[in-house]
Amino acid sequence: MSTRKPPLTSLIAIACAVALLATGAVWWLFYGANEKRVTAYFSAAVGVYPGGDVRMLGVPMGTVDEVTPNGRTVRVTMSLDRDVDVPADVNAVLVSPSVVSDRYVQLAPVYKGGPKLAEGAVIPKERTATPVELDEVYRSLNDITSALGPDGANKDGALSDLLNTGAANLDGNGQALADTLQHLGQAGSTLSGSSKDLFATVDNLQRFTSMLNSNDEQVRRFNTQMQEVSSLLAGEREDLGASMAELAVALGKVESFVRDNREGLKSNVDQLNGVAQVLVNQKAALSESLTDAPLALGNLQNSYNAASGTLDTRAVINELNEPPLVGVCKLVRQPAAGTPLQLPDNVLDACNAIQPVLDGLLPVSSIADLLSQVQGNPPAQQNGGAAGDPVLPLGGTGAPLVTGGGQ
Repeated sequence: MSTRKPPLTSLIAIACAVALLATGAVWWLFYGANEKRVTAYFSAAVGVYPGGDVRMLGVPMGTVDEVTPNGRTVRVTMSLDRDVDVPADVNAVLVSPSVVSDRYVQLAPVYKGGPKLAEGAVIPKERTATPVELDEVYRSLNDITSALGPDGANKDGALSDLLNTGAANLDGNGQALADTLQHLGQAGSTLSGSSKDLFATVDNLQRFTSMLNSNDEQVRRFNTQMQEVSSLLAGEREDLGASMAELAVALGKVESFVRDNREGLKSNVDQLNGVAQVLVNQKAALSESLTDAPLALGNLQNSYNAASGTLDTRAVINELNEPPLVGVCKLVRQPAAGTPLQLPDNVLDACNAIQPVLDGLLPVSSIADLLSQVQGNPPAQQNGGAAGDPVLPLGGTGAPLVTGGGQ
């Protein structure tokens, strides 16, 4: 039995395959395990080449692997560092550091939590953006100048007239315009420093408008009533005008009267102050009078006899325990504070003559006792007098006065 050795070419092929597998394994261990591949679709990718940077916040965190046209879009395959967390809804933007330099891919925003961008993820065109090309800027400027040129808005000289009028209006007002811009800047700074108050004011206005909205019916009714009042005042315009004219005349007369009678008015006000003070001091008495006056008037009405036209009343004098002269003398001996009494000498002499009665040493018969004697009833003892004590009778004006002691 013979054994055939494999041809040399087969051995070489097997050796190459093993070498490739070993190379791929080594690459995966040292490079692929630390990266993840992501694909993004852009509307254009001018200036983007394999090997370009992929950055986040300007810091490189990957490279561009492949740029491939894909119909109306461009597919850009990137390798990102696995140690950098990227949000699943990340956006990709092509950034041009200068006009002629290569562009790089900027990813934003940074990861702050939530789902992460996985291996093999795709960023759709809706989440990518490309810068405006320089030729597009030139084309837009050309369109604007054509629209404003002699074949456009300035066909009849309207733009020239506008520029001439603006130049004439601004001529000599450069400093004023500069001051205006400066003041606007200061106003902006003030508003920026008072942003909290401004926002609070806006919030309060929003609450006020919400309140008006919730009370729309009442607000409409109020506006209707205000309209009716305005219509009424408009209809009475002539009468109001005449009233205001007469009021002006009356106020003029009042002013003249006050000016001419200033001293008299001051004196009256000063005297009125005294009267007001008396009323304040007699507040309790006035209150009692106002309380009892309706009852007294009711009793007076009840006592009126319509048949005879008289008042059917009866005097109640049982409470009169002192003769009138004794009461007068007691008042003389105790005058009100600050109001000394100036009485005739004969009244003072009479009061001195009945001094024992005033001092309570000699009891006297009251009017009630005299009425009881006339009616045949024994007199009641008054003023602390005991039975058998001498009593001062109330006789005629010429009767002698008893001074006490049975003398």
